[in-house]
Amino acid sequence: MRVPLSWLAEFVDLQPGTTPEQVHAALVRVGLEEEEIHRFEVSGPVVVGQVLDFVEEPQKNGKTIRWCQVQVAPEGERAADGGDAVHGIVCGAHNFLVGDKVVVTLPGAVLPGPFPIAARKTYGHVSDGMIASVRELGLGDDHEGILRLSTLGLDPEVGADAIALLGLDDSAVEINVTPDRGYAFSIRGVAREYAHSTGAVFRDPALTRAPEPAAERVEEREARLETRTPAEERVEEREARLETRTPAEERVEEREARLETHIPALHVTLDDTAPIRGRQGATVFVTRVVRDVDPARPTPPWMTSRLTLAGIRSRALIVDVTNYVMLELGQPIHAYDLDRLTGDITVRRAQPGETLVTLDDATRELNGEDLVIADASGAIGLAGVMGGASTEIGADTRNVLIEAANFDPVSIARTARRHKLPSEASKRFERGVDPRVAEAAAARVVQLLETLAGGRADARGSVIDESTPRHPIDLVRGYVSSLIGVDYTDDEIRGSLSEIGAELEVTETGLAVTPPSWRPDLAAPCDLAEEVARIVGYDRIPSVLPVAPPGRGLSRSQQLRRQASAALADAGLTEVLAYPFVDANANDTFGSPVGESVRAMRLANPLDASAPFLRVSLLPGLLDVARRNLSRGFTDLAVYEAGLVFLPQDGVQYGSSALPVGAALPAADTLAALNAGIPPQPRRIAAVLLGNTVDRQPEQPPVPVGVADAIAVARQVGHAIGATIDVVQGSHGALHPGRTAELVVNGAERAHHVGYAGELLPALAAELDLPRVVAVVELDLDLLIHLASSHVEARQIADYPAATQDLSLVVPISAAAGDVHTAVVQGAGPLLEDARLVDDYRGSGVPEGAKSLTFALRFRASDRTLTAAEASGAKLAGAALAAERYGATIRE
Repeated sequence: MRVPLSWLAEFVDLQPGTTPEQVHAALVRVGLEEEEIHRFEVSGPVVVGQVLDFVEEPQKNGKTIRWCQVQVAPEGERAADGGDAVHGIVCGAHNFLVGDKVVVTLPGAVLPGPFPIAARKTYGHVSDGMIASVRELGLGDDHEGILRLSTLGLDPEVGADAIALLGLDDSAVEINVTPDRGYAFSIRGVAREYAHSTGAVFRDPALTRAPEPAAERVEEREARLETRTPAEERVEEREARLETRTPAEERVEEREARLETHIPALHVTLDDTAPIRGRQGATVFVTRVVRDVDPARPTPPWMTSRLTLAGIRSRALIVDVTNYVMLELGQPIHAYDLDRLTGDITVRRAQPGETLVTLDDATRELNGEDLVIADASGAIGLAGVMGGASTEIGADTRNVLIEAANFDPVSIARTARRHKLPSEASKRFERGVDPRVAEAAAARVVQLLETLAGGRADARGSVIDESTPRHPIDLVRGYVSSLIGVDYTDDEIRGSLSEIGAELEVTETGLAVTPPSWRPDLAAPCDLAEEVARIVGYDRIPSVLPVAPPGRGLSRSQQLRRQASAALADAGLTEVLAYPFVDANANDTFGSPVGESVRAMRLANPLDASAPFLRVSLLPGLLDVARRNLSRGFTDLAVYEAGLVFLPQDGVQYGSSALPVGAALPAADTLAALNAGIPPQPRRIAAVLLGNTVDRQPEQPPVPVGVADAIAVARQVGHAIGATIDVVQGSHGALHPGRTAELVVNGAERAHHVGYAGELLPALAAELDLPRVVAVVELDLDLLIHLASSHVEARQIADYPAATQDLSLVVPISAAAGDVHTAVVQGAGPLLEDARLVDDYRGSGVPEGAKSLTFALRFRASDRTLTAAEASGAKLAGAALAAERYGATIRE
């Protein structure tokens, strides 16, 4: 929210010379977050000038310029830049006449850009300044011609300061408005907060009503009565005699008078047959009609400058007035061209197949949950989001229907997100708008349209108010102090709550506090306690570190998760966080080893329609991170993520239960139903590696990544948490055949699959705009932690020397090296301390269809020095078991 200081000063006292920085500091003290300071980037001398004469001069390039003589100071006085009162200026615009008063930027001035102004030679003349357009001054986008002050209804003195005249000397502070403080999306709300912080006097603009046209006519009638003739006096006497009517006649007359003042120009019906969460879509709907407005009248400069500083582009007077009141009071206003309406107005849900052309000229298919404003022709606006093009205010609009309503925040938020149509109105409605401000806002629009557009307001309008009053909150005595940790006095508590607009009633246990209508976020005693702490001052809260209770800390699983992540970070990988939202193809590709369609959780309202599912694997997000970084020049990457995946089970309905609104503490069965509606969310850890593990160096070629690096990452994780990961030949639809490893942890009874490691299919890597070789690994971290040993045993240093031998076995090429390795280890028995595959040879000397696997074996006994015969016997036993299982023969 951007708050111009001149506007803020209308409703709260600002000390002379108050700077934007001081306003920011004051607002920070009451919990608002400062953002930026906005100023018009214009500095003087910028003055009012009058065109005395000009000569049109065609140029060789086909352009015609005007050589103008412009008076920029009263006769006999020096100009603001120290020059003569009349300046010669070259101008390329043609929309002005002799005698027009314009804005002249003299040498030494600086315009937005920054664009410094100086006397310079152009088109054969020395142009001593520049005649400025609206865009050049930073007041809007209009650059069709220069700004003629008469179009703004201004006739200032020649030489007057144009910066002050156009409000360009104003500045604005920008604050970040959190979702719970929607009232701060208005000058009214920010002024109130500034008053809380500084103690300045606050004047609520919602309490200042415009004089009703009906009241004005009464005053005119009374003035005419003062000049009545004798005949008129006799008529008055007759009317006085009628005052002797009976009480019954008086009551009938009063009732008819009341009805007459409440007959609206249009009939309005609230017809919400499909409320969301049991809440009606509209609870307040106020309309007013202003006739005979002059759409050609300009927006006054003070309004234009304030809207510009507030970040809203000035468009046309009627629209500018509605935006101005929205910013001032926080109540979104919509204006309709009354002559384009067909019949009465109904607020309802959209009908099946209904469409609406909105103000952005987009045709939108409406949803049955969308709340719309409709007339006899159908929907004419998305309630609280955007109006329809059929009733848009245009250049020929003469009669205006004003709408000020209050809509349900949930309904508006869903509609805005469903149609991807955020607006200033929806931003306010979805955070909650004061239901009591609608009438004041409508009256303020009427006042401005009468004053600025020459309109004439009808005395009648609709006022529908079905909003429910706020219920009091019981604030028990002593609760605030116990929660905040500060001894607040009763006067401080009552004073703080009264200051924010709450109504207080003393009870036996403390206070019954009714929050103000503009604070929907105050719903519980803790909210009131926070307000007391905020208004009294956060500096009263002591800075005391809590003492950690003894015997507590991270659980074992938390410790192991941190150890796994730290191990990869220590190994040089970079931790990243990817979005958990993916498309169906990504889930099917990486969620199933054979690429089958997998069940996934679909989001009801996804942020991106192209990624509506929750992930079943971490790899799609990591690959997207890798692709983005690769496109930015990072060719060697090693990234990892530890996070949750979402694995719904077949036959289970998820998300069917909802937490009851307003329940203080859900029952156990309610919580059980909610938990049952959440799919399993195991924790995974995954990594993606591409590029080189060792860069090219003199006399050293680069070493590219491969499947071995992915396996090393997996074993690094296993080592960090005390689990031994073994590798067996595996297959996966997304990974390269022959370069895919299934990762297992061998338990007491069976081997547990814990993940995959391998290289992406080259075709898939190319489809993802990645290099040909991309190594990936993904592990089930929760399962790994479950399988890890609860304690780590330190290995004893061997007392006796080891015996080493090599074993080369010729096996069928289809035999997996890991399986042969397992057979050798099992057959060699307890004397074998370590066995590693050191060579895989296929070529001359090996039969066709076979391969030679060489294992380096290390034998050791704990109680003696082994003989060569003992080591050879163990080796041959291992070879025998490999021969039995896979037909292995010892290669000579």
